[in-house]
Amino acid sequence: MNPARGELVAKARESIQHGSKSFAASSMLFGRTTRERVWLLYAWCRRCDDLADAQDHGGELGEQAGAQQRLATIRELTARAFRGEPTGDPAFDALGLLAGECGITQAMADDVIAGFALDAEGWRPRSEEDMMRYCYHVAGAVGVMMAVVMGVSPQDEETLDRACDLGLAFQLANIARDVWEDDAAGRCYLPVEWLVEADIPPGQHMKPPYRAKLAQLARRLNDLGETHQASARVGAASLTFRQRWAVLSATRIYGAIGREVAERGEHAWDHRVHTSGLAKLGAVGMGLIDALRSPAAPEAEPKWRRRQLAGRSAAA
Repeated sequence: MNPARGELVAKARESIQHGSKSFAASSMLFGRTTRERVWLLYAWCRRCDDLADAQDHGGELGEQAGAQQRLATIRELTARAFRGEPTGDPAFDALGLLAGECGITQAMADDVIAGFALDAEGWRPRSEEDMMRYCYHVAGAVGVMMAVVMGVSPQDEETLDRACDLGLAFQLANIARDVWEDDAAGRCYLPVEWLVEADIPPGQHMKPPYRAKLAQLARRLNDLGETHQASARVGAASLTFRQRWAVLSATRIYGAIGREVAERGEHAWDHRVHTSGLAKLGAVGMGLIDALRSPAAPEAEPKWRRRQLAGRSAAA
């Protein structure tokens, strides 16, 4: 027997409050139904991420042996959720509940799981396209699911493209902010081609002699992310007012993270960049202003688009 909806929502709320204060703050701007559904989807994403990396709510990575077995568990529990079967895990039961309420599909979830598969294989991006494909699977595809949870039709390709852009922008900010933590875990999401162009030997990017060049790559990530943010703001115009306010506030919060990393230059990784409570309130206020006015047309459409990135399998 599946847990009651109220129980799943309560567990999901605990998850988002523990795992992401930024998303938790932004989610409070949604109406109740949308807010609860966003929590439920977050809970599944968070649980998958924790299982994949053997961690707890994005904390320190655990022992990475057995990654393929953990990936198989994610796939099996997700498949059970879409079949409407109890999984024994509230986060996966939450996904099953959402599938019934919102029409998200297993194909959408599989796109997200493909990102965990890349990490399980010890994959590294060689090109910018590789990096963006990874960003699509771990965040852009989540943006698509979030849009559907908010009521966007799965056939509304234009709005889904823009929702994907927001996820891509968020992940680019994450990559820039987390370079040090990723390196400590034996990971690097900067394209090998970028490192070569900057004359940074692979695996040496955190060494002091290369900090100035690494800071240039962080600015490059931020510039790329801002292009996708501008595109996402256009898509937000298709949402209801409260949804638009929440999404644009989150855009402000994550945009500030990417810009802060870029502005700190060589000192970006001395201390982990985060957004203070006061800054979040400011972002919510600016998000309200953004939601009340028509979005400016982006100066240029992003180079990388959802269907282009989704058309490549994780095994490619």
